[in-house]
Amino acid sequence: MEGNRENFGGRVAVIMAMAGSAIGLGNIWRFPYLVGEHGGSVFIIVYVLATVFVSLPVFVSEVVIGRRSRCNAASAFSSLSGGNRFWKAVGFLPVAIPLIIVSYYSVIGGWSIEFLVKSLDMSITGSDPAYAEGLFDSFTSGGLMPVVMHLVFMGATVLVVAGGVRSGIEKFSKLTIPALFVLIVVIAVYSVTLPGASAGVSYLVRPDFSEFTPRTAAYAMGQSFYSMSLGMGAIITYGSYVSRKENILASSVGTAVSDLGLAILAGFAIMPAVFAAGIEPGSGPGLIFRSVPYIFATMSSGMPVLSTVMSVMFFLAVIVAAITSSISLVEVGVAFFVERTRLGRKAACLLILVLCGTAGTFCALDGRVFDVFDKTSSNFLLFVMALVSVLFVGFVMKRADVFDEVTNSGSLKTPARLFPVLYFLIKWVAPLAVVLIFVTNFIL
Repeated sequence: MEGNRENFGGRVAVIMAMAGSAIGLGNIWRFPYLVGEHGGSVFIIVYVLATVFVSLPVFVSEVVIGRRSRCNAASAFSSLSGGNRFWKAVGFLPVAIPLIIVSYYSVIGGWSIEFLVKSLDMSITGSDPAYAEGLFDSFTSGGLMPVVMHLVFMGATVLVVAGGVRSGIEKFSKLTIPALFVLIVVIAVYSVTLPGASAGVSYLVRPDFSEFTPRTAAYAMGQSFYSMSLGMGAIITYGSYVSRKENILASSVGTAVSDLGLAILAGFAIMPAVFAAGIEPGSGPGLIFRSVPYIFATMSSGMPVLSTVMSVMFFLAVIVAAITSSISLVEVGVAFFVERTRLGRKAACLLILVLCGTAGTFCALDGRVFDVFDKTSSNFLLFVMALVSVLFVGFVMKRADVFDEVTNSGSLKTPARLFPVLYFLIKWVAPLAVVLIFVTNFIL
């Protein structure tokens, strides 16, 4: 399998692809409203610490599983455990989870396409702010357009994946991830220069530790997991495409830094504008589809052209972030079907389009189905799978094999020096943190 398996074309390609998986709606849609709900900069501090000491070790564990096995996520656990029946059964989780997630994730991607269209035809900036704020509810409350946009988004995703690892995923990621950073930086500059935005900047940079609660810590760690694509099978699959010559610790750190940077930039792109428009920062999941259109409509009175351009750029950034992550989720299923059946890549993409397109249609039509998919995956399955990954690397795989992967057989000096700390975090700290997050989410 090693000889004919596609690999990413180098460290930049690895980081761009994995950053594409990690950077998604979790950064632009989820992060800002969680910051608003859980204490501003206090949440950000915990989020950064959680990424460094918990999410990064889990991320490295999943890359190790993928590269060591050199196969799809379902087969990886069976292969590395010597065909153990328990781990063979567990291996189907990291294939099922991303397909569940992409089914509803693509619905949000479809919403983003709709709002890009509304930005282009000035339905947002050319209307009354209250009307702009209600566009989301009117769009999702009835009709087939949410389904159509969901299917358009799914179609675009599988089209990229059908191109293959290098010609599809790698090329797309190299083009879109730098463009995404440029878009968010431009929007952030616009946001922080708005009248009244200084209160939002202060909210993001001046911590009020009286706002800290156990739930703040749990949500910050949970957001870090969600944002880094942990427990989804995507990093295991992408890890299997990483060359034996690549420094996986350096690539993992590069991905984590990119993910953190984009999330914090997204905070500065949204929160100062929220304060400038006089909106409650804890507006919840509807922040970017209700509050952001309200903001752009409010700001358009004095600068209609600039507000329209910013609205277009913002929702274009949301689409780019969403599709780079959905590509990695679809690739998990494609790799499974190609390696475990006789299907070719294009046929596997078509199968997933049918399966997830159908499931996503129910999510688009019924918010209750959407909530079941979302909460089951993000509040339960992701944590189970992340826990499985670190326990597998820490207690099932041989320590020498993990060392071999992280240090490229001892040839990488810095990873070799850091390995004892990293292994301790993987074996003891990360599992405990995952359990604490899980318990806190269900008890508090």
